[in-house]
Amino acid sequence: MSRTIKRGPPPKRPAPRRKVAVKKVSVLDRLVGMLPVSEETLKKIATWSILGAGGAVVIAAATWIGIPGMIGGAMAEGAGRAGFKVDQIEVTGLKRMDRMSVYAIALDQQSRAMPLVDLEAVRQKLLRYGWIADAHVSRRLPDTLLVDIVERTPAAVWQDNGNLTLIDASGVLLEPVQPDAIPNLPLVIGPGADRQEASYQALLAAAPALKPRVKAATWVGNRRWDLTFESGETLALPEDGAPRALVKFAELDGARPLLGRGWIRFDMRDPTKLVARKPGASLAHSVDVPAPVSSEPQTTIPSQTADANVTGGEG
Repeated sequence: MSRTIKRGPPPKRPAPRRKVAVKKVSVLDRLVGMLPVSEETLKKIATWSILGAGGAVVIAAATWIGIPGMIGGAMAEGAGRAGFKVDQIEVTGLKRMDRMSVYAIALDQQSRAMPLVDLEAVRQKLLRYGWIADAHVSRRLPDTLLVDIVERTPAAVWQDNGNLTLIDASGVLLEPVQPDAIPNLPLVIGPGADRQEASYQALLAAAPALKPRVKAATWVGNRRWDLTFESGETLALPEDGAPRALVKFAELDGARPLLGRGWIRFDMRDPTKLVARKPGASLAHSVDVPAPVSSEPQTTIPSQTADANVTGGEG
């Protein structure tokens, strides 16, 4: 008797694995991933960039193309409501001028909508302040006005009718000065002396050895200078050739000191001689140089001789 063996179904072969598609990452995506900002922040930056470009178009249209006033104003105000309005002011270049004055001028606008801010008008208002030599005004969208200031440099203090004013090298008035807070700057005195600041500096430059010893200068008759020295003497200079006269005085003082020796006034208005005066002087005496000056209270010294002796009567 034969035996029948039943075989089961053949084993199933394992199904082949499906290939998973690998997503390719572009170089740009890799660079974005390396940035230290989130994807949400990048989206905001992109949104502001688009709005900024649109705002720039609105500004250009309203300002340069010349859209009729009502339509252009409406567009500009619309841009302001969309966020393009002056909310911040950044000021650079200030050293001495009051910052709040700049803010007040920049914010003095009929509308703060960026397209309606007249940059040149703001600049011209700023230039009315003595401290400001130049200014540059610009926009930084969406909400910032940039103001870059070039300040003047103080050069002297001008005294006129008892009032003290700080001025620059060209005589521009900067601001009042209190008598108890006078800065360490040259003092020029008299009507019109502020407009002579440049010529005064040129005068002092001719005799640099005397410059640090000059305390003040008085502009006399709108035509010439009287210099006052730290030691108390006054030197009257001529209307013409003042630099030459000052150089000559420096040479005389270098040969035999004149300053700090008891004289109260020197007069070089006559280019051929130097007149020196003592306290209480009433007479003038001509003395040949290089003979010493006598003890007379006032003495005339020919100024052509550089090695003049001024000795007698100095007490």
